[in-house]
Amino acid sequence: MPTEQKVTFCRICEAHCGMVATIEDGVVTKLRPDREHPLSQGEACPKGIAMTDVQNDPDRVTHPLRRDRATGELHQVSWDEAIADIGARLRATIAAHGKGSVGWYFGNPGAFSYSHALWVKGFMEGLGSPHYYTASSQDVANRFAASALLYGSPALVPIPDLQRTTFLLMVGANPFVSHGSVLTAPKVKSQLHDIVERGGRVVVVDPRRTETARHFDHVAVRPDTDAWLLLSMLCVLVEEHLADEASLARETTGWARLRDLARSFPPEDTAERTGVPAADVRQLARDLAGADRAAVYGRTGSCLGRFGTLVSFLLDTLMLATGNLDRAGGGVFGLPAVALDEVAEQAGLDTYGKVHSRLGNFPDVLGALPASLLAEEMTTPGEGQIRAFFTSAGNPVLSCPDGEALESALEGLDLYVSLDFYVNETNRHADYILPSTTWLERDDLPIAFLGFYTTPFVQYSDPVIAPRGEAREEWEVIDLIAREIGVHPYALPALRVLSRLGYRMTPQRLVDLLLRTGREGDRFGLRRGGLSLKALRRQPHGVVTAPSIPTGVILDRVRHDDHRIHLDHPALNAEIERLRTVNGDDPRFPLRLIGLRELRSHNSWMHNSPILMRGGREQPLRIHPDDAERYGLEDGGSARLSSKSGAVEVPVSVTDEMLAGVVALPHGWGHRGGWKVANAAGGVNINVLASADAGDLEPLAGMAFLNGIPVRVEPVAPAPTASAAVGEPVSAS
Repeated sequence: MPTEQKVTFCRICEAHCGMVATIEDGVVTKLRPDREHPLSQGEACPKGIAMTDVQNDPDRVTHPLRRDRATGELHQVSWDEAIADIGARLRATIAAHGKGSVGWYFGNPGAFSYSHALWVKGFMEGLGSPHYYTASSQDVANRFAASALLYGSPALVPIPDLQRTTFLLMVGANPFVSHGSVLTAPKVKSQLHDIVERGGRVVVVDPRRTETARHFDHVAVRPDTDAWLLLSMLCVLVEEHLADEASLARETTGWARLRDLARSFPPEDTAERTGVPAADVRQLARDLAGADRAAVYGRTGSCLGRFGTLVSFLLDTLMLATGNLDRAGGGVFGLPAVALDEVAEQAGLDTYGKVHSRLGNFPDVLGALPASLLAEEMTTPGEGQIRAFFTSAGNPVLSCPDGEALESALEGLDLYVSLDFYVNETNRHADYILPSTTWLERDDLPIAFLGFYTTPFVQYSDPVIAPRGEAREEWEVIDLIAREIGVHPYALPALRVLSRLGYRMTPQRLVDLLLRTGREGDRFGLRRGGLSLKALRRQPHGVVTAPSIPTGVILDRVRHDDHRIHLDHPALNAEIERLRTVNGDDPRFPLRLIGLRELRSHNSWMHNSPILMRGGREQPLRIHPDDAERYGLEDGGSARLSSKSGAVEVPVSVTDEMLAGVVALPHGWGHRGGWKVANAAGGVNINVLASADAGDLEPLAGMAFLNGIPVRVEPVAPAPTASAAVGEPVSAS
């Protein structure tokens, strides 16, 4: 079989860098960056290149597996046998407990497959169960909740116009490692450096001097205090008459109320809490207001505290108040080839608070409920208790708080089915593990991310190789299960109607329909040069659809009936008032724990790559030298890290990149699944330290509290030698 070169793009993170796959004898032997990709231009990170390790991993699941509940052992079965038994058990559960007894958890990698995402949501919509959960409640749900309150749609999210801005304020974002999140910006390092080279500034607000902060201006803020900092900046804009009152009057309602609330948070009153001197806050606000074109952007670090929705609301409000929202160089709203906010609105899927969780009464965000509640939803009796459960591309035992409780709850289910290509810490408890494809084995068009591209762009990729073993695409598996129980698995109501009439839509037909009827579509041949699936196949490196994102669109895009941006919302006002009641430091837990991303990791699923794990990688706790001395810790030693929810033992790395009083630990470690390299790497599950109690979740989006957790540290004495263990003296030398 001859060697082939096939163009595709990476689907590990949101940069979607162009890649070229080398295929020899039916095996992907190499991945290299695509030099002809219009945006990434021959750049890619180590994870994309190392995807060959995942594709060809001997630990990969490539045949359906059934678990013997008595022994815990996994045995290979046929697809027909697996689907028939799953269907029978699912029908029995629904008959006994109702359709609301079925739940689904959809992990982060699933968002990078348009067919997977649409068919999971379609299955749950067709079934009529509210128990739809995603990784967003550990990541970004409050960003979408804030958009729902501000603009009337959770799917309408501004991004920083990196190409044209002269001042970028980034809060809790580290794109030198993440490559951008809710921001699709290939070569993001270059885009950020370009801002400085054209005379602008980049300011990074973070408790840690991150890989990004080292290259730009760094404001060290205490964890989980972003809301106080941003309100103080807004206060300065009001006090010093720097707000763009004309824009606010034209585009918003409720500014007067928010202006009054902000006045009560002067920087002099918040400096002790945030750790940012009042003079610095005032100057930062003046610089933001005085910039020609300014953008404000926040990501994971700003989302995972106790006030994440309020923080996202305030980030956008600072752009509004300085006249930089929907303006070139400010915060802009993408107009992609397939507009997700418009599709979601037409399908009735752009929901916030349409349903509420059975426990805690949390609102849904884009249909998803808080995943931190999964264990309780499985063990709390009553109508709507989860009795049958699916996970796809997800590992909530590691990614959610209190994974031990979830593991225990999974064992009590009537049925648990996983769609994945690894045995992980969660699905090792599954009755069935059904092998799914990697992104090299399926077609894709990144519908969910098109509106986040800093340069309007669209790319489609066919599969570059046939699925390994008996692996199947998730949408195919979902369709098989749906047929077994008589469900029409389509998110769009019109497609469910057609399905009842005998027409079964495929992902390719659906994406072609969306492309051809979208802004850049060919209107089924009526527009010469327009987009279609066929047209994109002729341009495998992708198509730039416009040189930059158009502005002046916000009042046409806002979904509120008055077409105004709403700044006065009772729930957000209540959050501002709640800031006044938050307790100060707890002497039992004097430090604050933050997470961090690693360049050679992606959440919990890439620790089995030998290329990425080489060099004896560890999961150290980063701590400031003053704190290390205060608590008796040494670089290279071990520490016991404790919170009110749990404790772990970790190696220590003493570094002045940390703000004093703050410690950082990477997430995604602590493996006990079917992946040998990952298991051997050791490490701990950081989310043991997080709380799954409903009272500890962020109230407006149900987000887990994962950033700023109160903790304490203690040194761990070295393990005694063998001779010491039996009572023999140990030489001090």
